[in-house]
Amino acid sequence: MFCRLGGFMTRPKTVIVVSAFALLFAGIAAWLTYSYLQTKLDGFQAVQPQKIVVAAKEISMGSTIILPQLKETSWPKDSIPPGSAQEVRTLVGRVAIRPIASGDAVTEQKLKPKSGTPGSGFMTYVVPPGHRAVTVAVNEVAGVAGFLTPNDRVDVVVTTLLPGSDRENISKIILENIPILATGQVTDQKEGKPVVVPTVTLDLKPEDAEKLVLSASKGTLQLLLRNITDSALVGSKGATIGKVLSAIDHTSAVSKPLLARHVHVAKAARKPVLAPKAAPPPPTFTLEIIRGTDKSSRQYTE
Repeated sequence: MFCRLGGFMTRPKTVIVVSAFALLFAGIAAWLTYSYLQTKLDGFQAVQPQKIVVAAKEISMGSTIILPQLKETSWPKDSIPPGSAQEVRTLVGRVAIRPIASGDAVTEQKLKPKSGTPGSGFMTYVVPPGHRAVTVAVNEVAGVAGFLTPNDRVDVVVTTLLPGSDRENISKIILENIPILATGQVTDQKEGKPVVVPTVTLDLKPEDAEKLVLSASKGTLQLLLRNITDSALVGSKGATIGKVLSAIDHTSAVSKPLLARHVHVAKAARKPVLAPKAAPPPPTFTLEIIRGTDKSSRQYTE
């Protein structure tokens, strides 16, 4: 009787324990289900497309962006580049500081800062770190007849007096394979009148910038346009008029004999021409003939 009563008394506790465990497992299951659904929801929201502005066609570096160069498109939300724009009108009139390919997002990092903000100058974004932008004035000939454009590469030649000489000039390549950052024009005074002078801005290391500035103050500069694929260094020793003429004399092997023959003929022509000597007269013989008191003579030659 006692055992049966004790077993009856423990049933409520068992029910309570089982119910507690059931609630615990139900809570865990609910939490896992909520976490799973939240992850799926976050993933769904992340891949949901969002409207941003991209380049409708290629935008070149330094150009002012116009409306036909832009378009709006959908982009996965989790991969939208930082600084992207959502409206085309906010980008019209901005200046690209690097090339933007068709279909690429037009971000703030690719655009010149708006006017009035610190560092809003265009050139400061073009100059590579550790380099300097140096602008030199050139004439139409030195500027390769106006065919120079940004991103071309040139060699720089200076023509100046040979050190230690007050007459002879030397032309020497002082810089090679130098990128052009920009071309432009400045107004200068010539004979009291304003004239437009072409300018070229070069991308140089500081030590090369010193060479260029000093050379421009001591002589005249000439730019040599390179092929875009040619990056080989020349390492020339410079040219003087003496070297140029000497090279012509040494390389003209065919002209030397002709020159020597002309000189010989010229020398011979300068000699005085002597008149030929007259031949001596032939010997003559005189024959005297006496006839009585008459006497006569005759002359005979051989």
